[in-house]
Amino acid sequence: MTSKNFVYTFLCFFLTAMFINAQQVKNPNISALAERTGPAPESVFKKFRDAGMDPVEHKLTYLEREKLNNAFAILPPLHQKILKKHLHSISFMDNMPNTALTSPVETSDSVKMYNITFRAEILNQTISEWTTWKENSCYEKSTDSQYQVTIEAGNLDAIIYVLLHEATHVLDGVLNLTPHLNEKDVWEGSKAFTQNVWDKYNEPSENVINPLLETVLFRSGKPIEVSYAPEVYKAIQKTPFVSLYSTASWFEDLAEALTIYHLTEKMKQPYKVVVLKNGIQEVLYEPSKNKRVKKRQNQLQIFYT
Repeated sequence: MTSKNFVYTFLCFFLTAMFINAQQVKNPNISALAERTGPAPESVFKKFRDAGMDPVEHKLTYLEREKLNNAFAILPPLHQKILKKHLHSISFMDNMPNTALTSPVETSDSVKMYNITFRAEILNQTISEWTTWKENSCYEKSTDSQYQVTIEAGNLDAIIYVLLHEATHVLDGVLNLTPHLNEKDVWEGSKAFTQNVWDKYNEPSENVINPLLETVLFRSGKPIEVSYAPEVYKAIQKTPFVSLYSTASWFEDLAEALTIYHLTEKMKQPYKVVVLKNGIQEVLYEPSKNKRVKKRQNQLQIFYT
């Protein structure tokens, strides 16, 4: 590690620690959220068992619990408020196929409650490592491929990103920040974030997406050859989407938009998708510099009131 990189890394951790300490002073109950850990509901285990998988509960070590506590500490004010009332539990699993799952929990009253279950492996990854892994799930790679896709998102713990994303789903479910189906199968909720971007919950408007993006894993369900990556990120630069995953549905769009906004604008962390060809940068996508992305950021201010 060069002296320049060491100084940069030290400053990142120092500034993050200051941010966390400030949040904890404002809200002394933050640690109480991290203490809501326990086994996932049986319904969650059953989903994976029915799919032929064998997930098991992961018990947190002291260090892992500290990482979780720190992740709760940097959540926006509205997240802190809503989770205090509506977060039923947090769970971690080994042998879990996906990264995280937010599920409603049945209770004896009408208060909406949620469990968030995480794959324990992310506790040992940085945001850059985890987002790069996830991004590359979109591509098929041959051994002689000239192309490489990486995400430069700093050295903070991946749990920070994933908790931000999943907790935003909880807020969305409680507050209907995007339209949700009610008991009569009628869509109700705010259309402020989805208007002119989505025609249906999983169908982007024709004016914001192109045929190439429709072939990406989160739209088609199948990976594409990595040689298409340069054109994929040139295409997404012309849309209001912060990431490929945000094209999956308006629920994921909101969660991704808030997560990347909070990391880049509030925590001053990088988020850059880099496509290399033979080791040389060919395409760079920074959602924080995308005018169409920035235009929607006014809709995110509700999280900071």
